[in-house]
Amino acid sequence: MQFRNSCGFSATQLLVSGLALSRTALAVPIEDSPRQYLLAGKGLPDKYSSKNNAPGPNGPYSPGYKDPLDKAIDAIGKDLDPLPYRNGLGTSVLGPWNRDRSRQNPDLVRPPSTDHGSLPNLRWSFADSHIRIEEGGWTRETTARELGTSVELASVNMRLDSGVIRELHWHKEAEWAYVLDGEVRVTAIDYEGGNFIGDLKKGDLWYFPSGVPHSLQGLGENGTEFLLIFDDGNFSEDSTFILSDWLVAHTPKSVISKNFDLAPEVFAHLPEKEKYIFQGSKPGSIDEEKPTGKNVKKSKQNFVHRMLEQEPEVTSGGEVRIADSKNFPISKTVAAAHVTIQPGALREMHWHPNADEWSFFIGGRARVTIFGSSGAARTFDYVAGDVGIVPRNMGHFVENIGDEPVEMLEVFRADEFRDFSLFQWMGETPKRLVVDHLFQNDPENGEKFWNRVKSAEKDDVTLPSDEQVKSETQEL
Repeated sequence: MQFRNSCGFSATQLLVSGLALSRTALAVPIEDSPRQYLLAGKGLPDKYSSKNNAPGPNGPYSPGYKDPLDKAIDAIGKDLDPLPYRNGLGTSVLGPWNRDRSRQNPDLVRPPSTDHGSLPNLRWSFADSHIRIEEGGWTRETTARELGTSVELASVNMRLDSGVIRELHWHKEAEWAYVLDGEVRVTAIDYEGGNFIGDLKKGDLWYFPSGVPHSLQGLGENGTEFLLIFDDGNFSEDSTFILSDWLVAHTPKSVISKNFDLAPEVFAHLPEKEKYIFQGSKPGSIDEEKPTGKNVKKSKQNFVHRMLEQEPEVTSGGEVRIADSKNFPISKTVAAAHVTIQPGALREMHWHPNADEWSFFIGGRARVTIFGSSGAARTFDYVAGDVGIVPRNMGHFVENIGDEPVEMLEVFRADEFRDFSLFQWMGETPKRLVVDHLFQNDPENGEKFWNRVKSAEKDDVTLPSDEQVKSETQEL
């Protein structure tokens, strides 16, 4: 006698139906992710295979890849997908994965074996900063609120189209600026009441001391884009003292009338709110626009500096230009270096004794390892538009890991640029001490090391010799 359920179906019929439903369920496509393929007992498709992470038979981000030297890998340039494998350790990723972020930060996905401890985050991208959009321009900032380790300096990236004005204003912090592209006109008055007008282009600097009122206007066909640096990490561009905000919102019309000795109706049509960034009229030449009143006087101060017109210090692997109070006298609180690092070259191992380093990457791809003492070290990767922090006295290097030059600014809240070179320090130390410290049980290699460093040559951006590169490649 065959069992039937309340609906009249036999056990055999139910079994056949169940098998059919099972086959249907198995036919449902698996969600396209490594985790779902593995949970379903399926092998990974080729696109998730480590063979796509060439070079090498297993790729640099696969279980079998060995790298005793912790060499840099340009994940973007080689179109690789970084995964957390290192010298036989680690495993695959099953959950959600931000591929683009991982490619920009391969040394966070797979840190060098030398990284250790818990240094705080020292990297930020302007791409993650909020943009304030105004008439003909925009602005975004990176301060201690965005990057908690940026305690000494804050930064603003600003764009002004042709003729667009950053309104007359001042602030308690000093302002240092680098023109990233285009042309800009700056105006200011100094502490003695002298006026200054200057036109700047790509690679030029300006500096306004605390409280100095000034304005900015885009020139030429495309206006300008620039980087502003303020000597306080908690600065905010939104907290500046703005001319229209003071007069319109916070001063009675009767007081304005008395101050300028004009009838109140003259001020009947002042702007309704602060202007901040707005489209202005096309400016004439400096000679056409300079003030000519009876008591007008020209400033004796020079608020600008042509940084890229400086003769660079040419090194084996790039170029360095330094602007501080020695060659830009008015810049008392900010010093900076413009550094170019050629492919394969290294901004040598060094540290800064007088200030945190605030870095801005203009071009190229780089990795930086920061040694924080107490057994702590951490590696970060940087691309154009990124900001990096190196706290004072922490050892570090900047390595070009891409196929194009790295162009960067090193900025400091200091009147002079100072650094200590590890290479130079070794050569300036007695040979016996150096060998005892590093090669006490290896005199042969100690001699090789000493012969290399004894010149005490300071090479800010160093390019390895062909012999060194060949030796490193053979070892791998």
